[in-house]
Amino acid sequence: MILVLNGPNLNRLGLREPGVYGSQTLEDLERLCETWGAELGVPVTCRQSNYEGQLLEWIQDAGEHGFSGIVLNPGALTHYSYALRDAISGQALPVVEVHISNVDAREEFRHRSVTAAVCKGKISGLGFLGYRLAMEALVEGP
Repeated sequence: MILVLNGPNLNRLGLREPGVYGSQTLEDLERLCETWGAELGVPVTCRQSNYEGQLLEWIQDAGEHGFSGIVLNPGALTHYSYALRDAISGQALPVVEVHISNVDAREEFRHRSVTAAVCKGKISGLGFLGYRLAMEALVEGP
């Protein structure tokens, strides 16, 4: 079972900066993730929160709720949340960090991820497809 977590402002997909993030909504993304999970033979649960503490709790509790891996788009928390980094490193599940846009081609502050170093991998700039690739990486194993 894979947990897909989306952080702050991702609930605004389709409305927020469509030139950067596209016109599809969070609901579209969640449906795609569930479809891809079915194709990969793994159930998927999608959650989104604008609150750092909620994301921390979901990450901390994921293993106890039967998840085998996490796909995480931390949004802006990527760049400064050491609490999120500690939650990722403090649990045993593999986490793949995903970003819809190419963060390295954007503003300078987006070039640094404090969470990527404690993740299994990082996918950036491939739109919603990045989520599928992250899910495949979790299903395929090490």
